[in-house]
Amino acid sequence: MGPLRGGKRVVGGRAFFIPALAGIAFWFAAAAGAEPLRPTADSWPVFRGDGGLTGVSPVSLPPKLTLRWTFKTAAPVRSSAVIGGGRVFIGSSDGTLYALALSSGEKLWGYAAGSPVEAPPLLDGAALYAGTAAGELLRLDAANGKRRWKLETGGRIRGSANLLRRGSRPGTVLVGSYDGSLYAADAASGRQLWSYKTGNFINGAPAVIGNLAVFGGCDAKVHAVSILDGSEAAGIETGSYIPGSAAAARGLAFVGNFDDRVVCVDLAAGSIRWTYRSEVRRGGFFSSPAVGADAVVIGGRDGRVHCLNASDGTLRWAYEAGAEVDSSPVIAGDAVLFGTGDGRLVMLALDSGRERWSYEIGEPVGSSPAVASGMVVVGCDDGAVYAFGR
Repeated sequence: MGPLRGGKRVVGGRAFFIPALAGIAFWFAAAAGAEPLRPTADSWPVFRGDGGLTGVSPVSLPPKLTLRWTFKTAAPVRSSAVIGGGRVFIGSSDGTLYALALSSGEKLWGYAAGSPVEAPPLLDGAALYAGTAAGELLRLDAANGKRRWKLETGGRIRGSANLLRRGSRPGTVLVGSYDGSLYAADAASGRQLWSYKTGNFINGAPAVIGNLAVFGGCDAKVHAVSILDGSEAAGIETGSYIPGSAAAARGLAFVGNFDDRVVCVDLAAGSIRWTYRSEVRRGGFFSSPAVGADAVVIGGRDGRVHCLNASDGTLRWAYEAGAEVDSSPVIAGDAVLFGTGDGRLVMLALDSGRERWSYEIGEPVGSSPAVASGMVVVGCDDGAVYAFGR
């Protein structure tokens, strides 16, 4: 597809054409007072840590970790955790969203959502947002789990919500659905602001960069949509469906697709900058990429974790995990963390891909690590949440 342009918006079930807004700089310069989510040493507020979903933590970890606590739920934990205020928030396929004490794993509250919660939650101060398998986006009070509002979509929600704050005004919450639409809601009231229709399921989370929501779809495209009004800015074909979330940084978007490719998209040009293809073609990339200053790290169903040069997509190293890696890696200092399909949590050296440490959990770990306060929290198909630290 071409460069940034106008597009379609759906309001009340009707499609409208929105003309292009002048100036590429407009799309990347956030409106006055706008602020995406960011991780800190003590917080991991959104899936992948920040609004761009880059999967980078400001925390440096020791060479080895120790299991600090576990918390057992009644079904697989495929959600990923968010962390803030000394608490862990995570969903379970048992239909409950849990708040746990970060220091001990003690249950503080549980909200019965009525259907599996596989989507990672989103934490913004006192507000907690989470999508469910029933297609509901919920806002809860982080302090006690009391529900404030509910937005109904037309399909399952598997990806995290994301948020763009706007100074003193209510932020905009964004979430994709299996009905093929991206939804925007007023963070304070839950009122739907707009929806944007794609050609297939949306499995991952939208990244926020400037005024754009950027996400991959099962229609094989990377979509860039104006957060202001839901108009299309770009739609770039990648050749195969995109199961995970996009990472957006420096005007670029990075995704993995089912055709064993990692694709870097130049959002301003509306074109692909580079493509990397795994030499071992075995099921594609369901993981979401971590994007550091000069490296892109992603897990594959080929049983490897791939580290690429961010500038041109050439391979730096590949780690043989021995099982598929659907867990999305996190870069923490000079380390990379991820879970594996054969039940391990693994830490590698970012510069070389050398294994530093691993822990045998035993069941598949598709959940992605959350890193804050020197702790690493991850869910597992055995129904437990695991926390590791010094």
